[in-house]
Amino acid sequence: MNERVSMPRYVKIAIDVAIRIHKGNIKEREKLRGRSILASEYNVSPETIRKAMKLLEDKDVVEVNKGSGVMVKSKQKAYEVIESFKESESISSLRKRQKQLFEEKRTIEKEIQEITEKIIDLCKFKRGELVEPIEIEVKVGSHVIGKTVGECEIWHNTGATIIGVVRKGRIILSPGPYLEFQEEDKLLIAGDLGVVDRINNFL
Repeated sequence: MNERVSMPRYVKIAIDVAIRIHKGNIKEREKLRGRSILASEYNVSPETIRKAMKLLEDKDVVEVNKGSGVMVKSKQKAYEVIESFKESESISSLRKRQKQLFEEKRTIEKEIQEITEKIIDLCKFKRGELVEPIEIEVKVGSHVIGKTVGECEIWHNTGATIIGVVRKGRIILSPGPYLEFQEEDKLLIAGDLGVVDRINNFL
């Protein structure tokens, strides 16, 4: 998903003029139209045009002389302006998207935690064949050490659902498929009445 970041009108005008210079529509050493004419062409105020020309002057694209108007100085500098704003806009867009993704991640993590807590609560009531969450330790030398949850296919091989992992006193709720098992991890699992034997045999 790509989103273009809004920029001030005078900046857009400056970039447009730079593009025209780079394409050769306006030649080096050629004078630009008067401020009022440009304002009419772009449908903005003369002050907006002044700011656009000041930006281009600061970038050495044009030379602004009181009384004699605006003269094009460098086609190469015009190209550099175009490229610099492309890069700036791209970085801004990526940062904005990154912020959106972090917000989405927080929302998803909150929802996962809420669902996990509901599963734990339901398991505690032993409804049907469900049992209370059971703590199983990953012993030293287990073949799962260094492998991920996804690689071991725990549910497929044992029918156990890993609700959380206790690691060095910290609980990792609802671990994803990329969590790697470590020695002495304590797995909080839930499943049917035979899940304990299956998970112990598998580990």
